[in-house]
Amino acid sequence: MKLKSSLLTISLVLSLVFSVGSVHAKKILAPNFTLKSTDNKNVRLSDFRGRLVLLNFWATWCGPCREEMPILDAIHKKYEKQGFLVLAVNIDKPSKGLAGKKSKVVEKYLRDRPVSFPILLDPTNEVYKLYGVKSMPSTVIIDKDGHVRYVHKGYNSGDEDKYVKKIKSLLRE
Repeated sequence: MKLKSSLLTISLVLSLVFSVGSVHAKKILAPNFTLKSTDNKNVRLSDFRGRLVLLNFWATWCGPCREEMPILDAIHKKYEKQGFLVLAVNIDKPSKGLAGKKSKVVEKYLRDRPVSFPILLDPTNEVYKLYGVKSMPSTVIIDKDGHVRYVHKGYNSGDEDKYVKKIKSLLRE
């Protein structure tokens, strides 16, 4: 019960952070989760402690998400060797009979627009809800110690400059 209460508190705090837009969050421990990747491996956020993580919530039907994805891939490639990683959490529902697996629409999207970072599947939207996401796409930058340090909802051309500025700053810490 204590764990559920703690997760609810974290979710509510993140929901408040997301509701006010781009915010510099301080010292909120990012809720841990485990999701299947598109290559059917279990991926835990906590496995990346010690690395700077950009967690991006997206969907194939989201126009701004589709625009942002290749930009995130370029950022990932540029800073990966410095300990940076993008984890993209897809919230599309799976096709009938594919519970827990990637939907055909996600599979097609990735075939047409491959990326170099892990795509995680959240078909029940549990992690989406855990993080209090209200807009698509939504981006959370998590520092090497597992704390949420930056939150941004939506995407407009040029927002990637804000991400890069924060990434560079946190990589220096």
